[in-house]
Amino acid sequence: MTVTTAQTKAPRKAKVQPQETDANGVKRPIAKQFRFGYLVHDVSRIRRSVMDEVMRPYDITRAQWSMLSTLSRGGNNGMTQVDIARLLEVGKVTVGGLIDRLEVSGQVERRADAVDRRAKRVYITEKGYEVIGLMISVASKVNRRVLKGLTPIEIETVERALLQVKRNLKEIAEEAAAAGATPNAKPVLSSDEADADFGE
Repeated sequence: MTVTTAQTKAPRKAKVQPQETDANGVKRPIAKQFRFGYLVHDVSRIRRSVMDEVMRPYDITRAQWSMLSTLSRGGNNGMTQVDIARLLEVGKVTVGGLIDRLEVSGQVERRADAVDRRAKRVYITEKGYEVIGLMISVASKVNRRVLKGLTPIEIETVERALLQVKRNLKEIAEEAAAAGATPNAKPVLSSDEADADFGE
């Protein structure tokens, strides 16, 4: 009879943190760059800056663009201030101030809700739709330049990857929020995850 021995898992090697020696000869840990995160952050930052500059001659701000585009995707039923704040992931007070400014400029208007007369819904005006048409035209030209040199398959691959990263981040954020509300909660990341090497 052949006796087989159970395979034992090799002990996990301790992660060696990158270090450098300071002027006093003491070794100090250095933060290795998370290249993926750096690129995502830098692309987002530069794109925001470019869009701000391109829209400046038309007197259109990024906040205005975000608000009007969000409302336009909601159909023609209007949205409450709470709904807009949730979709834009900003505070209700911030949204309220932006709605006030757009209402003064004639691009949106508040109307009483058909069911709950105490509630107000925000609607795009004809002037607002004219601004949206202009924004779409200008942004489309910029986006074509931004994606120059990429194939449709490459663009789709990047979009899928970023959507997964977004889901992962939201999951971590929810776990962190839950842990913060629980005394003596375990760390959100396991030791394996915390030691993962995401360097260049």
